[in-house]
Amino acid sequence: MNVQLKTKKRVADHGEVFTSEREVNAMLDLVKQETDRIESKFLEPACGTGNFLAEILRRKLAVVQKRYKKSQLEFERNAVIAVSSIYGIDLLEDNTTECRERLFNIFNEIYTKFFKTKTNDKVRNSVKFILEKNIVIGNALSLETVDEKPRPIVFSEWTSISGSKIKRKDFCYKSMIDQASLSELPLFSDLGEEAYIPKPLKDYPPTHFLEIANA
Repeated sequence: MNVQLKTKKRVADHGEVFTSEREVNAMLDLVKQETDRIESKFLEPACGTGNFLAEILRRKLAVVQKRYKKSQLEFERNAVIAVSSIYGIDLLEDNTTECRERLFNIFNEIYTKFFKTKTNDKVRNSVKFILEKNIVIGNALSLETVDEKPRPIVFSEWTSISGSKIKRKDFCYKSMIDQASLSELPLFSDLGEEAYIPKPLKDYPPTHFLEIANA
């Protein structure tokens, strides 16, 4: 497998390597049916600058383009759902910052290409807000943040309901992992079957996808 390295020190200190585009695509092709589902959730526990997550988002947005490019509102709503389905954890702050920016730029380039001067900054703000919540600085082994006072990692689940509204629930990542390991049911199934759903830390009222950042 081909990998890219930033510095030898980062490799030694953090085991940091980056999978090349060819290998990323080959691996994602093994789960192509899921990468082509707009709402299918992905978590990369050592996301780096987002090599895997970037390609997943490109694939999802390609589906959004194909289905909804003739309706700006539907394109915007489904693009936000696609972004909200992607999660990442990394030890290093510069990696998480670059990953968020990379994912936003992928969305923004496609959005601007199709709708040019008709684009809405509220959509951009929603995407940025979701990426701040979904791409976190943390340790996927300890399940805690990486700072002076480590705290349990918290992720938000975003669910599309009643047209253009989105329901947000915050969950402690550790409790999700611990409880899921004790259950035979899948976690957060979006295929319709029975699923194990842990108790949220916070439950937000349904909010229009354009107002997520202000909720």
